[in-house]
Amino acid sequence: MTDLFPNEKRMSPYTFLLLLALCVCVSLCGCGQKPEGSSDPGRAEKIVEEIAVDHGTYGAQATDRIDVLLRELSSLDADTGARWKAILELWTSPQLGQPLHYDVLPDGLPDTDELCIVVLGFQLNPDGTMREELISRLTVALNSLKKYPKAYVLCTGGGTAAENPAASEAGEMARWLEAQGVEKGRIIVEDNSVTTAQNALFSYDILTSLYPSVKKLAIVSSDYHIATGELLFKAEAILRANAFGNEKLEVVSNAAWKAPSGSLSAMFQAGALIELFGDVETAFSIYYDNYDIHELPPLH
Repeated sequence: MTDLFPNEKRMSPYTFLLLLALCVCVSLCGCGQKPEGSSDPGRAEKIVEEIAVDHGTYGAQATDRIDVLLRELSSLDADTGARWKAILELWTSPQLGQPLHYDVLPDGLPDTDELCIVVLGFQLNPDGTMREELISRLTVALNSLKKYPKAYVLCTGGGTAAENPAASEAGEMARWLEAQGVEKGRIIVEDNSVTTAQNALFSYDILTSLYPSVKKLAIVSSDYHIATGELLFKAEAILRANAFGNEKLEVVSNAAWKAPSGSLSAMFQAGALIELFGDVETAFSIYYDNYDIHELPPLH
């Protein structure tokens, strides 16, 4: 996906209280007081989720609390603590997703098979045809492919057509690019994802296993979606690195379509980071409560 419906709804009081209760409960259970080498295998996951929810809900007001949690996480596992500290620094950086490059990638990127242009999908119409927003993203990608004719392009997005289960975002995107003259050998298809986090997860799998020449990524999406895409692809690279600081893929640029409207909140990003860490159920509860995604395929 991909952002199914970019216009955000307010969090319901019920879910807010649940999330707040989770934070309080974890605090009362002894946050920051467990000895190094704690035997609780789920504690690291709880800490990561609390960090994400705290920042997604309170922003900079949660800095002191998050610092305490990061120290506890590092005491449990120094490597995991270092990775999530780096992800948090990325998430809170004013440079995330900046500068935006409208309509085409900027000059100076490698025109080789080291570069892969990643086009983030958008929910299909019920009959499986592409919405105008997705076609607009593809137009930006096409401009960029003409500028960098040796780069790969990765179309990412699964089946989001309510009345056509055979259609996928990536499949429709690939067909459109081929019709515009892009060589089939340059097009990579990832057609299983239904969230932006899954875009990052499954694209990473494909690129690192089947396309070893690819080292640098450029994200193409609507302007309001670029920062989230960059955050998640960079976070996944940090989490997957065989050693902290030795990421296999690097997001180096972006190209954006200027959308007339749309937004993605810090709370949506919190859910996506939680999904990257492996708790899909909690992530989807956040998505469902904050966004009108009633057409999203049910969580299995």
